[in-house]
Amino acid sequence: MFQNALCGSYREGCEKSPAPPRAPASASLWRRLVVVEAKMAAQAAAAAQAAAAQAAQAEAAESWYLALLGFAEHFRTSSPPKIRLCVHCLQAVFPFKPPQRIEARTHLQLGSVLYHHTKNSEQARSHLEKAWLISQQIQQFEDVKFEAASLLSELYCQENSVDAAKPLLRKAIQISQQTPYWHCRLLFQLAQLHTLEKDLVSACDLLGVGAEYARVVGSEYTRALFLLSKGMLLLMERKLQEVHPLLTLCGQIVENWQGNPIQKESLRVFFLVLQVTHYLDAGQVKSVKPCLKQLQQCIQTISTLHDDEILPSNPADLFHWLPKEHMCVLVYLVTVMHSMQAGYLEKAQKYTDKALMQLEKLKMLDCSPILSSFQVILLEHIIMCRLVTGHKATALQEISQVCQLCQQSPRLFSNHAAQLHTLLGLYCVSVNCMDNAEAQFTTALRLTNHQELWAFIVTNLASVYIREGNRHQEVLYSLLERINPDHSFPVSSHCLRAAAFYVRGLFSFFQGRYNEAKRFLRETLKMSNAEDLNRLTACSLVLLGHIFYVLGNHRESNNMVVPAMQLASKIPDMSVQLWSSALLRDLNKACGNAMDAHEAAQMHQNFSQQLLQDHIEACSLPEHNLITWTDGPPPVQFQAQNGPNTSLASLL
Repeated sequence: MFQNALCGSYREGCEKSPAPPRAPASASLWRRLVVVEAKMAAQAAAAAQAAAAQAAQAEAAESWYLALLGFAEHFRTSSPPKIRLCVHCLQAVFPFKPPQRIEARTHLQLGSVLYHHTKNSEQARSHLEKAWLISQQIQQFEDVKFEAASLLSELYCQENSVDAAKPLLRKAIQISQQTPYWHCRLLFQLAQLHTLEKDLVSACDLLGVGAEYARVVGSEYTRALFLLSKGMLLLMERKLQEVHPLLTLCGQIVENWQGNPIQKESLRVFFLVLQVTHYLDAGQVKSVKPCLKQLQQCIQTISTLHDDEILPSNPADLFHWLPKEHMCVLVYLVTVMHSMQAGYLEKAQKYTDKALMQLEKLKMLDCSPILSSFQVILLEHIIMCRLVTGHKATALQEISQVCQLCQQSPRLFSNHAAQLHTLLGLYCVSVNCMDNAEAQFTTALRLTNHQELWAFIVTNLASVYIREGNRHQEVLYSLLERINPDHSFPVSSHCLRAAAFYVRGLFSFFQGRYNEAKRFLRETLKMSNAEDLNRLTACSLVLLGHIFYVLGNHRESNNMVVPAMQLASKIPDMSVQLWSSALLRDLNKACGNAMDAHEAAQMHQNFSQQLLQDHIEACSLPEHNLITWTDGPPPVQFQAQNGPNTSLASLL
């Protein structure tokens, strides 16, 4: 441009003057040159001004966005949270017509706030759907894209739109294979969705896919999480032949993995919890003790470790099975389960109190559904303990507490309805309301497809029919055949099979077939002694003692009843103590031991009074009306009773 201007000026001067003086020509050239430079400077200044304006605009855009975002977060984290103002600040982003990235992220933030802090699910769904749609059009925007998909699928499930959640998660899984953290997280989420639908086969398949993917991306930690989760589902399905090699592999992976100490110990806790629950489901209370001890030591180790803020180098390792506090409650829970089965009811009470106290603290800060599940399972076990120890009124109030928890969560009620009716059936037996007990057990059978629970209910229902005499002979024979411990018992539980032998012995006793009864009861004793099933041992001993007393063999009867009484006092089992003290009174009277007979009679009187007082208190509670509930969700309110309306004859 500078050269062209110079040539043009020179030609113009030649044409106008044949002999142009040099000075005027030179002046003209420099004037033109100055004009050209001025134009170029003006253009450069204009360009610089435009660039400065764009930078200022970008800076301004960043400023208003960050300001609105800051205000929104301030309102969200206020005490109490000001969610409406937070939402207003986020909504104010859209009139500025922001870039797609900001638009998608803001829709995600709005959807998340509305989902977690309000009941406006329709608006939450709309924002999350927009975030998911827009983010798919943006390259390298994985966090917003997959967070939107994850939250949106949760919302769909909450609205019972599972058919919308599944394809959404499948698509997100398909396009997330280059993002290990999100790929694994979405696989876990879809597996959980199938589990909630009780489609355990599909859930296991997904967990298997996740385990293989984690292996490929070099995450042995997350591979172990997938495999342990699969093992848990296989245990639920009772596929024991597949469980054993899987748990063996998991044990090897856990021991060989070297990484964050808390993550390693949490894997070990997960592994040991599966082992302990497997033993307890099988009724092997004695065999489980080494694993349970390891588990308790492991949780003590975790409680001394400090959380490490250093993030794993592999993004696929960014998972935790459970928070430390939740793991502590879980270990308390399995300890309660073991103590109840073994007949250490005071120990069960001690750990239940600790666990419930911990749960109350956690629920003040955490609304995780798993905490309510832990609470319900703890209450279910302690209620059974209360019924054994002669605290029926307390047990009934805790049954009511379970009802209230289930009212707050339809899913929780769906998962625990059969157990709730079973507990009511056991309560009815304890207060001698046998017709109500039959109705509750029958309802529970209708609601469950869990084999161990089914066998437990049938065993108790059979004992109800046995006590009622000849009213249900055909039904009773049918039930006894279905839980025949001599031929193809329906479950692998050692404890339940031993209990089935006891029920057969009880039936033979009521039928007057004493030799047959002794055979069944000796089999119960053999099995219960092998696994330290103390309550079954005490029940079998006192019934054998009763049989020998009826047969006139007082010495052998005494040899059975005395250890039964000692064991029942240790548990403590109030009903067996009552039964044993009555037998000791009659035995000593028959043998001429007046002082021992008087002492036993006094014990029997004390136990009778305690049980009678508790019986009256329980039947006077408004919650006693729960015994008539056999359909639908648990009743919200209870009408007060005028007084007990049940027979006390069985207690005296």
